[in-house]
Amino acid sequence: MSKRMVVMLSVVAAVVAGLGWFKVVQVQAAVAAQAAFQPPPEAVTTLVVEQERWPSSLGAIGTVTAVHGVTVSADLPGVVEEIRFESGRSVAAGAVLLRLDTSQEEAQLAAAEADLELKGLNLERVRGLHTEGIVASSEHDRALAEHRQAEARVGEIRATIRRRQVRAPFAGSLGIRQVDVGQYLAAGDPVVSLQSLDPVFVDFSVPQQRVHELRAGGGVTVSLEGGAGFQATGRVSAIDSIVDEATRNLRVRATLANPGQRLRPGMFVETQVSLGESAAVIGIPASAVSYAPYGDSVFVLEQIEGADGGAYTGVQRRFVKLGGARGDQVAVVSGLEPGEEVVTSGAFKLRPGAAVVVDNSIQPANDPAPQPEEH
Repeated sequence: MSKRMVVMLSVVAAVVAGLGWFKVVQVQAAVAAQAAFQPPPEAVTTLVVEQERWPSSLGAIGTVTAVHGVTVSADLPGVVEEIRFESGRSVAAGAVLLRLDTSQEEAQLAAAEADLELKGLNLERVRGLHTEGIVASSEHDRALAEHRQAEARVGEIRATIRRRQVRAPFAGSLGIRQVDVGQYLAAGDPVVSLQSLDPVFVDFSVPQQRVHELRAGGGVTVSLEGGAGFQATGRVSAIDSIVDEATRNLRVRATLANPGQRLRPGMFVETQVSLGESAAVIGIPASAVSYAPYGDSVFVLEQIEGADGGAYTGVQRRFVKLGGARGDQVAVVSGLEPGEEVVTSGAFKLRPGAAVVVDNSIQPANDPAPQPEEH
C-alpha cells in the first residue's frame, strides 16, 4: 500500500514539475517577444532647418488709446433745449454740441443790462457835477464802483449763458449720443464721448529683463488680429519710469498715425518693437514645438540602433530656447544646428526613440508673413 502511495506521489510531483517548467518557458518566450516587439513607425512631416537672419524685435500685446479722449459733459444743470450733433460724426474744436435752456439767464441779463445802463447814466451825471466841484469825490467814487459792479454782473450772466452751451474741447470723432431734447441734465452728466483718432497711442508692457533694449524713438509695428494684413508703423514715444511690482513689467507707449481710423481706442493689437541689428536664428514652424512647463522641445530625426543590432529611423527629444515669432514661424536661439531634420507635424504622438516614417506630401504652414483669407 505504501509502495503504491509513493509511486502516485512521484507521478503527481513529476506532472506538477512538468507543468511548472512549461509555464516558465512560456513566460520567458512572452517576455522575449515583448522585448523584441517594435511598434509600427509613426507618420510625420519634417524640415531640414537652416540658419536665418531675423530682425531683432520684441513682441507684446498692446491696447489702443486716444491721444485726446473725453466724455463730454454738461458744466451746469439744465434742460436740453437743442442738440447740434449727430452720433459718430467728426467735429471741429469749439463746435457747439448742445444748448441748455437759458430763458432765466436771458431775463436776468436784460435786467442787469438795464441796471448797467442806469448806473452808466448816473456815473456821467456825478462825473459832471464832480468836475464842477458840486459833489464830493466820495460820491463820484461810489457811482464809479456801482457802475463797475453792474458791468461785472452783466459779464457774469453772459458767462453763465455761454456755459449753457456744451462745446467740443478738441477736434475728433463723436460716439453715441446719450441725451435727448427736453432731458434734465445735472452738472457732470455725460453727453457724448469724443476721441481724437489720428494719431493714436498704443500702450503695451515689456518684462523688466528687456527694458535695457528699449529706447525712445525706436520703431514699432502694430497689426490687428484677423485684420486681413493691416499694419501700422510708429515710434516709441514714452517709457514709464516705474516697474509694476505685481507683474515686474514696464509700461511703454508708442505713437502711430491712424489714417482711415482703423485703430480705435480699446482695441487689442499685436506690437513688434524693433531693437536694432538682426540676429542669427533657426526658423521652424510653430507646430514643431512641444511646449511644456519644464521646457520647450522639438523632435530631431536620427539613426537609432535597435535591440536586434540593426539601425532604424527614429527621433530624439531636443530641448530648445525660443526667441520671437514671425507669422507661422518661431525662432530657435539655441538647441538646434543647421542641417538637422526636425519633425514639423505629428510630434504630439512621439516619444524618444520612436520609429518614424517621413511623408512630406503635405506640410504645415510655414509662412513668415501669412495673409488671412477673406470669407
